[in-house]
Amino acid sequence: MNRLIKETSPYLLQHAHNPVDWYAWGDEALQKAKAENKPILVSIGYSACHWCHVMERESFEDQATADMMNLHFINIKIDREERPDIDAIYMDAVQMISGSGGWPLNVFLTPEAKPFYGGTYFPPVRAYNRSSWKEVLQSINQAWQEKPTEIIAQAENLTEHIRTSSMFGNTKPDDAVFTKEQLETITENLLKNADTVWGGFGKAPKFPQTMSIQFLLRQYHFTKNEAALQHALLSLDKMICGGIYDQLDGGFARYCTDNEWLVPHFEKMLYDNALLISVISEAYQLTGKELYRQTIEQTMAFITKDWQSAEGGFYSAYDADSEGVEGKFYVWSKAEVEEILLQDAELFCKYYDITEHGNWEETNILWVKIPIQEFCLLHQLNQAATVTTLEKCRQKLLAQRAKRVMPLLDDKIIMGWNALMITACCKANAALQNDTYLAMAERANDFIEKYLQKDAGVFYHNYKKLAANPAFLDDLAFYIQALINLAEVTGNNQYLHKARLYTEKIFADFKDAESPFFFYTPVWQTDVILRKKEWYDGAIPSGNSTMAANLHYLSVVFDLKDWKQQAIEMVQTVAGTSMRYPTSFSNWSCLLQHLVNGSYEIVVSGINNKPFVNEILKKYCPNKVLQSQQKANEDFPLLHGRWEAEGKTKIYLCKDYNCSLPVETVESLWSLLG
Repeated sequence: MNRLIKETSPYLLQHAHNPVDWYAWGDEALQKAKAENKPILVSIGYSACHWCHVMERESFEDQATADMMNLHFINIKIDREERPDIDAIYMDAVQMISGSGGWPLNVFLTPEAKPFYGGTYFPPVRAYNRSSWKEVLQSINQAWQEKPTEIIAQAENLTEHIRTSSMFGNTKPDDAVFTKEQLETITENLLKNADTVWGGFGKAPKFPQTMSIQFLLRQYHFTKNEAALQHALLSLDKMICGGIYDQLDGGFARYCTDNEWLVPHFEKMLYDNALLISVISEAYQLTGKELYRQTIEQTMAFITKDWQSAEGGFYSAYDADSEGVEGKFYVWSKAEVEEILLQDAELFCKYYDITEHGNWEETNILWVKIPIQEFCLLHQLNQAATVTTLEKCRQKLLAQRAKRVMPLLDDKIIMGWNALMITACCKANAALQNDTYLAMAERANDFIEKYLQKDAGVFYHNYKKLAANPAFLDDLAFYIQALINLAEVTGNNQYLHKARLYTEKIFADFKDAESPFFFYTPVWQTDVILRKKEWYDGAIPSGNSTMAANLHYLSVVFDLKDWKQQAIEMVQTVAGTSMRYPTSFSNWSCLLQHLVNGSYEIVVSGINNKPFVNEILKKYCPNKVLQSQQKANEDFPLLHGRWEAEGKTKIYLCKDYNCSLPVETVESLWSLLG
C-alpha cells in the first residue's frame, strides 16, 4: 500500500496498491520536491475514466516502471473531480504543449510546481505514434539532469502564457446594445454545425451539448424558428433512442464515439444526467411529447435508486468498466437475450437491433433504430400490446443484469454537481408536477447545508465521510441557481435571501477587481500556482456564465441595478465570441436571449396560491421571474403592497416593476402575455 490508502476519493484509492510511491496533492509532496530538487510528476484522472484504468494496468502496476518513477520523480496522483482547479491549470499547459488534452493527464512540473512538459495517455511500448511511458520518463529525467536552467525557463514562460490566457475581460467591454440579429447569427452558426440526420453538433465523438439544445428551444419560443426547434428535438430524440441512453434502466452515458449515438463511452456522470433532465423537462413543457415524460421519469428513478445517498446527497458517477472491460455490464449477446426472453426474444431483438454478430465488437448495445409508432406500422403490430411486451422484457433483462458485476460507483458527493441536480429536480417537478422530485431537491439542499457548509456562505467542494477542499466558483454559482429554482417551485422566498447572501460572499472571495468576472478559486486559497478565470461553457456551464444569469435574476428580485449592470458587462464582453463559437458559449447565449427579450415578472399572491403557481410552472416561459407569497412579505420589491388580505389569489404581470392590473386566473395571465 502507498499513501493513497489514507484518502477517500475512489479514484485515488484505486491506485493505493500501485508500487508507485504516490502522494496526494499537498505540502508533504511539494516540500519534498524542493528539498530533493526533483521534478514532480502529476497524474490526473477520475474514477470512471477508461484510459486511466488502462494506463494504471499497463504502467503504474508495473514494478520496473514504478522503480523509475520513484527514483527520479515526486509522484502525485490527483482526482480531477476533487481538484478541478489544479486540473484546469495543468490541462491548459498540456493543451499549449501538444495541442490537445484529455485524461489521464500526465504533466511534469519543476519543484516549484510549474509545468514544462506533459501529455495524456502514454502506452507501455511505443505505439499509436506515441513514445512509450518509460521513454518519456527517461527523457525527462535526462533533460532535468543536463539542462535544468532551460527547463525552469520553459516552465516560467508556460506558466505566464496560462496566466495571460486567463486575463480575458480585463479591458472595458463595448457598450454594445443586445439585438435579435445577434441571436439569429448564433442560431445560424449553431445550425451550420448541426448533424441533420442524427442530431447533435459536429462529428464523432459526440457530446450531448445540452446548453446548445436549450438555446435552440428558447430561440423557437421567442421567434418561432422551426429549424431551431426541429434540430433541438431531433438531437434529444436520437440520444434518447441511442446507445448513449441506458434503454433498460435510464440514465445517459457521457458521450458517444460514433455519429449515430450507438456506441457510448459507458461512464455515467451525475452532471450530464442533471443537465439532460433539465433540457428534456423544457422540451416536455414546450411539446408535451410522451417520450420526454417517460425519459424524465425513468432517469429520475435510476438516480433515486442508484445515486441518492441515505443523507440526501447525490453520488458522482458509474465507471465505464466492469471486470476490467469497458461496457461489459451493459451489452448483450443474442443467445443471452433468447435464453431469458424465450418467445418474446424475436420482437425484442428486432426493436433493439440485437443480432447474432452484434452491432458493436461482436456484442449488442441496445438502441432503437425506428420509433415505436413506425416499428409497429412496419411490422403490423398492435402498439399498446407491443409496448407492454417490450416493458415486460426490459424488466426481465434488468433483473438478469443486476446479477452481473456492477461498474464501480464513485460515491463522493460534489457540491456543484448536486446543485445542478437540484435544478434538474425543480425543472422536472415543474414540467411533470411530480412532488417526489421536489422532495429529492429539498433533501439534497439539506445535505449541502448540513455536510458541505462550514460557516454561513463558506462551503466545501466535495464530501465522502468528511468534507474537503474549498468550494470553487461553479460550486457556488450552481448552488445559487439551484436556490433560485427552489424559490420558484416552493414559494419559499428564504431561498432567495440565501442566494443573495452567497452571491455577496462570491463578491468577497472570487471577484476580479480588474474585470466584471470572477476567479475560479477563492482569494484565500494558496496551493495553486495561479488563479484562473473560466469562461467557456464546456461539458457543464462555466461558473461565470451561470453567475451572470444569477446576477441578472437577483437584480430583478431585489432591484439591484449594480448587479444587473455587471451581468450586462459580462455578456457584452463575450457576445462577439459567442456568435463565432456558439457551442462553447451556449449558456451565455441563453442569457443574451433573456436580455434581448426582457423579463416577465410574475407575482402570485394569496393564501391558496399553490395551484396557480403549479399551472404557471407547467408552461414553458424561460424568461420569467416568478415570485409568490402566501402571507404578506415586504422583503421583496415585487411583493411589496401586493398582499391579498381577502383570501383571493391574484396574479400580477410586471415589466421593470410596472404591473398590469391583477388577474384571477392563469388563463388570463397567458392572455396578457399574448
